[in-house]
Amino acid sequence: MSTRSSTKRDADELYTTRAIGLATRSVAVAHPNPIVGAVLVRNGRIIGEGFHNFDRRDHAEIVALKKAGAKAHGASLYVTLEPCCTTGRTGPCTKAIIEAGIKRVVAAMLDPNPAVAGKGFAQLRRAGIEVATGVHEEAARQLNEDFAKYIRTGLPFVILKTALTLDGQISSRSGTTTLITSEESHEAVQQLRHKADALLTGIGTILSDDSRMTDRTGLPRRRKLLRVVLDSRLRTPLNSKLVKFADGDLLIFTTQSPTSPMARALTTAGAEIVQLKSKRGHIDLHAVLRELGKRQMLNVLLEAGAELNGAALDAGIVDKMILFYAPKIMGTGGVPMARIPSRWFPDSPSLTNITINRYGPDFAVQGYFHDVYRNHRARRKN
Repeated sequence: MSTRSSTKRDADELYTTRAIGLATRSVAVAHPNPIVGAVLVRNGRIIGEGFHNFDRRDHAEIVALKKAGAKAHGASLYVTLEPCCTTGRTGPCTKAIIEAGIKRVVAAMLDPNPAVAGKGFAQLRRAGIEVATGVHEEAARQLNEDFAKYIRTGLPFVILKTALTLDGQISSRSGTTTLITSEESHEAVQQLRHKADALLTGIGTILSDDSRMTDRTGLPRRRKLLRVVLDSRLRTPLNSKLVKFADGDLLIFTTQSPTSPMARALTTAGAEIVQLKSKRGHIDLHAVLRELGKRQMLNVLLEAGAELNGAALDAGIVDKMILFYAPKIMGTGGVPMARIPSRWFPDSPSLTNITINRYGPDFAVQGYFHDVYRNHRARRKN
């Protein structure tokens, strides 16, 4: 490999890494659009950069171009996602890139919508712009794995998170809460909540924990974390923290009538009640995801007990699982992380693309049940 090509590769990796870092600033402020970062470089100097914030409208590429101004002519653009070539809330980024005189575009990944993937690159190439792709592609894909599923199916990406002991138990006994993991793990969970559009749990967890289910990071977000509870019989206490702090961010799915006395009381207290049909005696989880998708929830963090964890796994709705293990043994009599019918195991899917991270004395195992970039059919792009 020549010194020149090696230098170009090094620059591509360096500035794409910076673009990915900028994209992380889009977390919680870009949805329902994808998370994107962009960097403009000319003669080895950064002349403009930016990330996408939905409320500010401009895509990351446009933010960077506006900062660079006339200096953008002849520059290279490094971006985490293929520039858009369609008109929606804003004009196509490809047109602005061409008009600015950009000579080279390095994009980490294709647009995850199969209906438009590659069309932005094609427009740029027709205009004589050099296009390179695939630099730090895996990191870029992880940024928008939720958008990839949503834009193809209209359904949110589901992450099951739980804390457990080495022998696989989440509580000392049913109906109680047991503190298992460390403060470092708790902080990591708050980061997961910050990235989430919706936090989903079951009534059993509410009755045992009386949790507020909030994002306590203090980091900016354009939409409140939607707190979602599955409560078939409407047992959510009116004096629970969940209800007391409701402010347009509490959604309760139930099989009961929204005109029942308890439903009316919860509505008056600030909750939204949505009635869904039951499936085998429980709320239909697929119907829950469809409703959340209609509300443009791109991802859902599932923090629940053994019953709902098991139901979610059995229904096949979990895309990603993150298990926080404490270096402890519970012993007999504890509650397993999921109650799943025995028929599930012989054909159960295996987690893939597994990673392990340390959080203080704990470690977290993360893996995927579904490859959202391959396993879902396309839908209309907004």
